[in-house]
Amino acid sequence: MIYNFAICLFVGVVRLIALFNKKVARMVKGEREAFDVLARKIDPQAKYIWFHAASLGEFEQGRPLIELIRRNYPQYKILQTFFSPSGYEVRKDYRGADVVCYLPLDTPRNVRRFLDAAHPCAAFFIKYEFWKNYLGALHRRGVPVYSVSSIFRPQQVFFRWYGVAYRDVLKCFTHLFVQNEESVRLLAGIGVTATTIVGDTRFDRVLDICRQAKELPLVEAFKGSNRYTLVAGSSWAPDEDIFIPYFNAHPEMKLIIAPHVIDENHLSEIESKLHRTAVRYTQATPENVCRADCLIIDCFGLLSSIYRYGEVAYIGGGFGVSIHNTLEAAVYGIPVVFGPNNQKFLEAQGLKACRGGFEITDATGFETLMDRFLSDEAFLSASGKAAGDYVKDNAGALDKIMDIVRL
Repeated sequence: MIYNFAICLFVGVVRLIALFNKKVARMVKGEREAFDVLARKIDPQAKYIWFHAASLGEFEQGRPLIELIRRNYPQYKILQTFFSPSGYEVRKDYRGADVVCYLPLDTPRNVRRFLDAAHPCAAFFIKYEFWKNYLGALHRRGVPVYSVSSIFRPQQVFFRWYGVAYRDVLKCFTHLFVQNEESVRLLAGIGVTATTIVGDTRFDRVLDICRQAKELPLVEAFKGSNRYTLVAGSSWAPDEDIFIPYFNAHPEMKLIIAPHVIDENHLSEIESKLHRTAVRYTQATPENVCRADCLIIDCFGLLSSIYRYGEVAYIGGGFGVSIHNTLEAAVYGIPVVFGPNNQKFLEAQGLKACRGGFEITDATGFETLMDRFLSDEAFLSASGKAAGDYVKDNAGALDKIMDIVRL
């Protein structure tokens, strides 16, 4: 009753915020339309496997599993749901799923309507999704449900004295595929033992991305014969204030910037900080891109392929809320550099431990590290190899999961 009251209160707050926030308004609209999507697209005679991800990052973690099941079990159809517009708006046309929609909020009525319409025969919740009513209803209906790439910490509600009543939600999972030993230990301490350490499916995903990387002739022309190109991915203004001044002072290097926010204000701000020739990707030609020292990626969908053209990668976000995806760069066997807000990311800690990833806390630390990369080719090579080996050594989560899942 307390949970349902909180959910109803949450629904009211979300709808109020939607009056003033376009992103939240899209989410509310999408959730309302989800039942229409299901009514139009769900085949009552088909068997559906349901994947749910909060947003784009979680979707990318689940994607290799979706595509493996798609290949190996063609008799099933795939339903993909999202909670956040950051996932749905980017992947609403994802061809690996037969139906893509928002997940209606976790009220008892929504849950009944959703499960009656979708009638899934199995469900996979990616990483941090623990919706009590959905999981309880799936459990009562006898639908096997799995948690994939989840990670648990002592600070989470399940392990606090006030979270005792919420712990039962974890017992609704048929199996939890977790990332580390601490998660297994914490779960065992509250009586949840259907667990297996498989690591993170993102390692498998980035290896797939690497194998399928796009050929980008304009980026290749920009790179030319230059032996030292820094690729800055998902950068924010505090990141750019660190690496752009270094780039301005080092004519021997080139720079590719793929900012996290692509709007005219941010792009103009980047250009104002640059003291060397720059061109935007959407305005690049084979002629002008060769003359540029900096290439600004002002469109989406290219970054994971662009890292292949760099000798070093800078991953943005570490001077803000948190760093972005380090593995997309490391898979190409190049060292990755990032800011200090990386403690919650096991892959960042692993990259630091193997000396394939490097934390910097200010412009001075960045300058010292980059000077060494520029002057010490052996160090640069060894760091890149360590990053690439770290990704390869930690792949294999999919095989471990499918050894247990029975469809």
